[in-house]
Amino acid sequence: MTLPKSLSTALLASAACLLVAPGVAMAEPMHHADTAPRETVTPAFSNPIANIPGKSLMAVVVTYPPGGKTPPHVHAKSAFITGYVLSGAIRSKVDTGPDHVFKAGESWTEEPGAHHGMSENASATEPASLLAIFVVDSDEKALTTFVDK
Repeated sequence: MTLPKSLSTALLASAACLLVAPGVAMAEPMHHADTAPRETVTPAFSNPIANIPGKSLMAVVVTYPPGGKTPPHVHAKSAFITGYVLSGAIRSKVDTGPDHVFKAGESWTEEPGAHHGMSENASATEPASLLAIFVVDSDEKALTTFVDK
């Protein structure tokens, strides 16, 4: 997948949401009673950062159907993450911050060890997607672990 130069430059400049990158496992949820439709995660890229030994830049595209949600989760303790909304609108809540709706072209960051209590499509009728970019220890195996609310 090749990103437009302006988008890839902006993403790299902001450095680093959400789920699984190529070759990295995702921990299974213990249980999740919500019956909302789930997201689809597609690996975008994974590259070691040449001037920062032991770190990698990884990304996934997360696509939400109308009303789609991701269960509450935490990311690898080393992961600094930026979520960039590609289309539609995404409602996100990180740690104790307020929930916020981000529209196409907007982004947010998650500090290492942050709890992502809410990540969902803000629309019940239109799809939405985001690019989740991770700066993470290269040897991390589970980037996302689902947690009980």
